[in-house]
Amino acid sequence: MFRETFALTLRALRKWVRNPASIMPGLFTSLFYLILFGNSFNPANLFSSGGGQATSVLQSAFGGAPTYITYLASGVICIILVFNMAFGGIDLVLDRQLGYLNSLLVAPIPRAAIFLSGVAQNLVKVLLLGVLTFIVALVIPNGLQLPSSFGALAFIGVFGAFIFLGLGLSFIFTALALSVRSIDSLVAIVNFLTLPIMFMSNAFFPPSSFPDWLKTIANLNPVTKANEAARLLLINGSLTSAQVSTYEMDMAYLVGFAALLGFLGYFAARRALRPE
Repeated sequence: MFRETFALTLRALRKWVRNPASIMPGLFTSLFYLILFGNSFNPANLFSSGGGQATSVLQSAFGGAPTYITYLASGVICIILVFNMAFGGIDLVLDRQLGYLNSLLVAPIPRAAIFLSGVAQNLVKVLLLGVLTFIVALVIPNGLQLPSSFGALAFIGVFGAFIFLGLGLSFIFTALALSVRSIDSLVAIVNFLTLPIMFMSNAFFPPSSFPDWLKTIANLNPVTKANEAARLLLINGSLTSAQVSTYEMDMAYLVGFAALLGFLGYFAARRALRPE
């Protein structure tokens, strides 16, 4: 099954790389959120004098982040991840409409390989866009400011959180793409899902500023957990024992989220993968 999964994943990634128009929108979206949201939503703008007062507000309300974009960067990566996972299934719907998927279904390959290749290709795509977003956040003016203790292990820890979030989302959105019969249906469903996922999280602002009912939802949102884990490392670099405990709990939540959606996605995909 590994060989078939790898071959199908490689086919999809080759198509993606050969079409720059499919890569550039994700990168430009990163620039849009980081530059426009990072400046227009920056709470430091509320203080005309700036300086120490603005820095104090940022550090007290945003977990010690030296700039708003330092806080926002992980949220933007999660937004890019959610949107690209949601719409990444369009290629699978096109494969069904063009008859390619049916040819796979009658071929002597495991059904699981079709599902897992869809999961893998989407995960690779969004992780590449996530790394590019990370680099953009570092180089823009007044952007992501990493602590001196931030190193390779911290970078792995940050993207470890994104990997498990992306894995869970890829499982369920791939199963959804395999289940629908038209691009219009897929777009309608993911548009309904993605905005609540994004805004009912800590992507832009900490949940402490939310009303109680929204705070409860935000704290259960896996996007919030991924951001919280990533921001601990992006803002602090090396963690205290209490922060390590928080990071471990967030990662355990994300692993459970990925495992649950993997289970549900696999059985939904098996049901959808029937020759027509």
